[in-house]
Amino acid sequence: MNDARIEELVRKILADNAAPPRKNGICLGTDEAVAYSKKAYSLYAALRLEDRKRVIESLKRDILPHVAEIAMMNVEETSLGNVDDKIVKINLALEKTPGVEDLITEAQTGDEGMTLSELSPWGIICAVHPCTNPCATLINNTIGMLAAGNAVIHIPHPRASGVTKYLAGLISDSIFNSCGIENLALTFAESSMAKADELMAHPDIQMIVVTGSTDVLQKALRSGKKVIGAGPANPVAIIDSTADIDKAAKDIVTGASFDGNVMCVTEKSVVAVGNIADRFIRIMRLHGAKVLRNDAEIQSLREAAINFDRMPNKTLEGKDAVTILERSGIGYAGKPKVILFETNKEDPFVTSEIMMPVLPIVRVRNFEEAVDRALEIEQGFRHTATLHSKDIEHLNYAAKAMQTSVFVKNASSLKGIGMDAVCGTSFTIATATGEGITTARDFARRRRCVLDQCFSIR
Repeated sequence: MNDARIEELVRKILADNAAPPRKNGICLGTDEAVAYSKKAYSLYAALRLEDRKRVIESLKRDILPHVAEIAMMNVEETSLGNVDDKIVKINLALEKTPGVEDLITEAQTGDEGMTLSELSPWGIICAVHPCTNPCATLINNTIGMLAAGNAVIHIPHPRASGVTKYLAGLISDSIFNSCGIENLALTFAESSMAKADELMAHPDIQMIVVTGSTDVLQKALRSGKKVIGAGPANPVAIIDSTADIDKAAKDIVTGASFDGNVMCVTEKSVVAVGNIADRFIRIMRLHGAKVLRNDAEIQSLREAAINFDRMPNKTLEGKDAVTILERSGIGYAGKPKVILFETNKEDPFVTSEIMMPVLPIVRVRNFEEAVDRALEIEQGFRHTATLHSKDIEHLNYAAKAMQTSVFVKNASSLKGIGMDAVCGTSFTIATATGEGITTARDFARRRRCVLDQCFSIR
């Protein structure tokens, strides 16, 4: 065999055994991910605010044509929710996530000079995401974190690993095309809790953002790092005797039926004052509710949707009302959007966050009892509550008493995250660590700069 043939054979062997090229935005191990992120962050830190704006606008523009595809991949992989509502959520994240404009500068001047407070990046953020809203949360957090000047390593829920890799690849390619930086926002080829643990403990991670899992949040809080954490939720809707019952019914059906009720803000139960409860139930039927009228139907629903340990049957989470009724062996007409029934405050449908379009109603005597009962149901999570009332004193009283991070008056819970509302959106509602609705400024450090004897011109 001549030398040329040997060289050709060696090249072929090396080519056949070479590792496939690593895709921009996808890493295998935590050390590799952090190393790439450190390099990306050092390059990104040299850019101007206008450059950050350009990166974010390019990201939005480049992701937009893929929204329907991403939504379908999301539903196929997680089996949660539906494609149409996923499209709405992803578009909401793209259109209404605050960017660089959220980084407000504060200045104080006086005889002694000037004090300037500005928001600077932390560095590399570890972001842990849920399976319920993996794509909208990733887009929302990426925009906010990049706006604040950070790099981010995303850790998806294992149920959403495939769609997260695809989306992270699109985002990373967009960032590279707009500013030439690779791996500014990346994820892992395979997701696992072991990687989450390693990354949260890594000395080069400056901030941890956890959306979803209480167990992961507890680990993050023990890390000694800056943590933004979204805790558990059990959103409750209150309806008093002054409410516009027709609007309340429509709004509650809208929230509780959206994307299989997997959102952490959407209505999971209703507390209604007795003198309007019957009318509310009747009108709910007009807006698409299947009302269960007898104990046998309620028991069939309970056997299908609640396990022996009083916890939700996860195979029904995120499914539509029709699927749940069929699995429960309950007859129906048309295409119900939610399943409604009256019960007591101890029912597991009331006490647990059931991520299904199932609405238990608890009847009370008056408004004061309604707020007390809602507080019991919400369990001090301080996450989300809604109130339907025309009484300004009731609206004020309940908002103060509930102390939730999101409190919506006379509208669907979805307004609370910016859907058809005059506010930006967020899919990380940090109840456990107190930030509430998180935006770019929450992913930045507040720094003070003092100048002596200058720049006071009053």
